[in-house]
Amino acid sequence: MGLNFEYIHGQTPLDEEEKDGLLIPTIATQSELDEFEQQNIEDAVQWVLTKSVPAEKILTEHFVRDLHKHMYGEIWAWAGNFRKTNKNLGIDKWQIPMALKALLDDTNYWMENNIYGPDEVAIRFKHKIVSIHCFPNGNGRHSRLMADIIIDKIFNQPVFSWGSEELVKQSINRTNYIKAVKEADNNNYKPLLSFARS
Repeated sequence: MGLNFEYIHGQTPLDEEEKDGLLIPTIATQSELDEFEQQNIEDAVQWVLTKSVPAEKILTEHFVRDLHKHMYGEIWAWAGNFRKTNKNLGIDKWQIPMALKALLDDTNYWMENNIYGPDEVAIRFKHKIVSIHCFPNGNGRHSRLMADIIIDKIFNQPVFSWGSEELVKQSINRTNYIKAVKEADNNNYKPLLSFARS
């Protein structure tokens, strides 16, 4: 029996093949899945924020994929692998490796040439990687953790607060976050920068 997921505004639905990648057969409800994913993500946060990661290793495809695998690898067989289907958002699946490489190169350029301050480098990276939509699921949470890692490990600044509450469930905080992301889609990063530090 397949799981029926309840998606909230801004979430990307999984196709049936991706749902088949669920590694824990006892999960029967969305709330159970959320609980398992949250525990796996907390383990990934501990893994990355407590270890020494050289800055030059962070902005690599290997690290981007490895982080996603640490976040979701206990739950999903496809964790850490680029999506193989097109979604309601994001670029064409075949363009993911090139687009990610371009983003990593751009981010290094921004830093080497002081184009943006630390917060803006991290937030622009977060926004661009989520718009690429590298993975079948978990892109928003992955992009926020990547921003936290960039600000913490590369710039030695405090991680972002992201409105100080979870963004996975429907709430005013999530609505404000989605609005800020939409503004960034129009090249206005101020609301997303403010939200990240709120």
